[in-house]
Amino acid sequence: MDLELCERMLAVALEEARQGLAEGGIPIGAALFTRAGELVSRGHNRRVQQSDPSAHGETDAFRRAGKQKSYRDLVMVTTLAPCWYCSGLVRQFRIGAVVVGESRTFAGGAAWLSANGVEVIDLDSRDCRELLERFISAHPEVWNEDIGEE
Repeated sequence: MDLELCERMLAVALEEARQGLAEGGIPIGAALFTRAGELVSRGHNRRVQQSDPSAHGETDAFRRAGKQKSYRDLVMVTTLAPCWYCSGLVRQFRIGAVVVGESRTFAGGAAWLSANGVEVIDLDSRDCRELLERFISAHPEVWNEDIGEE
């Protein structure tokens, strides 16, 4: 995929992450696009806001996309490497590509997705990383709960 297109798509997910933070939640955003760059849906982590452990950014964007005939030609764009739960969603519905804002903070299932035929593009975005690192520093207990750590 074209790097410039990936960066434009990531900008939408980053807007969602910032919106989630403004709502008092975890700053992880996501969006679904066609491979041509047409926005299908967008969402952000709402676990804190909705007291719902399954309301991750990727699942929010996925749910907002509504029923699709096929997901193979869609691209999941997320500010952070998808966790195992969201990686499973990508595989279950055969989403063809994942654009990751960053994976240094949390590697999730990105390598597993790649090993299972999903195109994974990690942009290693400093903006995404710094946004989440600031949140983790200020709210480690919320972050640990989100990733299933005790």
